[in-house]
Amino acid sequence: MTDELVLYTNPMSRGRIARWMVEEVGQPYRAEILGFGAPMKNAQYKALNPMGKVPTLVHGDTVVTECAAICAYLADAFPQAGLAPEPTSRLRGPYYRWLFFTAGPVEAAVSNKAFGLEVPPDRARAIGYGTYADVMDTLEQAVSQGPYLLGERFSAADVYVGSQVQWGLQFGTIEKRPAFEAYGARLAGRPAAKRADDIDNALMAEMQKAG
Repeated sequence: MTDELVLYTNPMSRGRIARWMVEEVGQPYRAEILGFGAPMKNAQYKALNPMGKVPTLVHGDTVVTECAAICAYLADAFPQAGLAPEPTSRLRGPYYRWLFFTAGPVEAAVSNKAFGLEVPPDRARAIGYGTYADVMDTLEQAVSQGPYLLGERFSAADVYVGSQVQWGLQFGTIEKRPAFEAYGARLAGRPAAKRADDIDNALMAEMQKAG
């Protein structure tokens, strides 16, 4: 058994979130870049991730998929990085709350918006996120409590939530509210975020050049 960290990713995917998180924990890792289509759908890779999607994190004999789960796992696997509250801390409440709120209601609401899907007003109570407006208002409240979701303390939740906010602003699926723009800009200045972006942007340029 080895404790090697291996990240299966693509620079034009949500794998960028996992790359940023790995950079935040500061541990050596190896990245395996997979193209879309056949490389992600072959039997060998689907044995790790049956969805045939990226990212997937392999840590020794542990396999983790889903960006929010990867962020939470890495924060707990490497506590010396200080990216999660102690298990007995009351800050675990808001930490879990905003991770799962973003992985659930935010992801669903912005995905529906991106594809032009609207829930009829009379059916809003039947869907998990209610309405897009409610999700945006709640998310704005979350990022307005302080510099970070846990106040003065940066955490893995900010990696995941911040990535969703940044992408939503870029692609128009999250409204350009001042609180969102300030939060996204603040996170973009983190050294680990810059390193991750530089790596993935260089890879993306190479892939696009290769055609």
